[in-house]
Amino acid sequence: MTDRIPPVLRPEHPADRTPPVLRPEHPQARSLAGLVAEFGLEARGSLDGVEITGVTLSTADLHPGDLYVGIQGANSHGAKYAAQARDGGAVAILTDAVGADLAADSGLPIVLVASPREALGEISGWVYRTAERPPLLFGTTGTNGKTSVSYLLEGILKQLGLVAGLSSTSERHIGDLSIVSRLTTPEASEMHALLARMRESNVRAVAVEVSAQALTHNRVDGLFFDVVAFTNLSHDHLDDYADLEEYFQAKLELFDPDRAKRGVVSLDTSWGQRVVEESRIPVTTISATAGVDAQWTVKILDERAAYTEFSLTGPEGRSLTTRVPIIGWHMAANAGLAIVMLVEAGFELEAIGQALEADGGIVAYLPGRTERVSGDRGPSVYVDFGHSPDAFLNTLAAVRNLTPGRTIMLFGADGDRDASKRHEMGRVAADGSDILVITDHHPRFEDPASIRKTLLEGAALAEHQPEIYEVSPPEAAIRKAVSLARPGDSILWAGPGHQDYRDIEGVRTPYSAREEARAALQEAGWE
Repeated sequence: MTDRIPPVLRPEHPADRTPPVLRPEHPQARSLAGLVAEFGLEARGSLDGVEITGVTLSTADLHPGDLYVGIQGANSHGAKYAAQARDGGAVAILTDAVGADLAADSGLPIVLVASPREALGEISGWVYRTAERPPLLFGTTGTNGKTSVSYLLEGILKQLGLVAGLSSTSERHIGDLSIVSRLTTPEASEMHALLARMRESNVRAVAVEVSAQALTHNRVDGLFFDVVAFTNLSHDHLDDYADLEEYFQAKLELFDPDRAKRGVVSLDTSWGQRVVEESRIPVTTISATAGVDAQWTVKILDERAAYTEFSLTGPEGRSLTTRVPIIGWHMAANAGLAIVMLVEAGFELEAIGQALEADGGIVAYLPGRTERVSGDRGPSVYVDFGHSPDAFLNTLAAVRNLTPGRTIMLFGADGDRDASKRHEMGRVAADGSDILVITDHHPRFEDPASIRKTLLEGAALAEHQPEIYEVSPPEAAIRKAVSLARPGDSILWAGPGHQDYRDIEGVRTPYSAREEARAALQEAGWE
């Protein structure tokens, strides 16, 4: 049960791995003087007759008529490029006092704010008029499951007959149009431009994946969600946050009356109860864990290679039974969470159940989420985007549960990213597999051999010790895994998932784990 995969817009030249930014096709100009008056801002230079049709942080994404926003970056101030922005068609600059001095020679009118990043969301919303006729807006945060919940929401919304939109780690969707994503959550200017484009396409509901970094860096400012959700919290992103508590507090910001009306919280991790206790908006709870006292419960009824069947039961005995087209209890939990979000938004559970029953279950395609890329003969091969210890634990358990033979795990770790989780990744991978192949992922500017060494150290800490191989590069590693596999075995390649590149010394090199896995199977004589 998979939906038709929407057409994907990719960069014109394969060497350019940066996806495009979606903007409204028919932007409506707004007066720069009106902007200054609306927000009570200071301005330098003449505002007479200046009209803006877009907002951007990057000269690479500049359109004629744009308001160029100069922000202090890690290495330089964006206002240094004001003259370049002017030559590209920018009609004004928005920046801070330091940036105003840097941009003075551009000759463009300058609008001053104390913090351009903090002002970006509200100003972008005003320019793109995203508060006018807004769609139903759903936001999901958590360490794992954000992407899956977002895709499942979009799928169910379509089954209910709505034109739906999506913003996720993997892709942005506007109805049947799709582009590859740059960031889990786009910059605020891009997010508001995307919503304006969605309005042109009559999108009525949008599922947005909201990362902790999006909240910390103001990427969802100016948005107001009808329903938000919390999936879970586990070890990840501790290169961005001092500890799990700081990471949690970043996500908790979504449960604020300035950001959302209502929330749905999973109690499958202890952090969920913390959200319930500290949320500043009304929340309802859900759990797929036996014995947990939640308002909604998910119970697994059947697990097959093609689907997981489950029941969802809520207050007053309301319930439905359906299927999600992917393996694992955690995916049923994600689907249940998506359904309850819809109920909280005002959809009737009975209507949702009827729509799902008519289609034989939830119709959704989740790219790179425990995605089976093998044929009917030989070993099963799954690629998955999971890159945290908790994701490994759940996905390995799901694969093992459907594997009559041995479970083979293949993975690497990101370079220049949270190194503190690598030992635990190695330990969990070793504990859950019969054969473990450690390879490379995105080394970035880090030595791949050093990353593999740390993962091997973690694997050595496991109580269960599988056969362990170290193979580089990943093209060779998947072929090694396939050579070790027999019919009835399963290979889980964790990390790359949907991604179509590897980041090597700052260069996005074209690469597809799905294609490499299929090629390895064919070379070994399997379909």
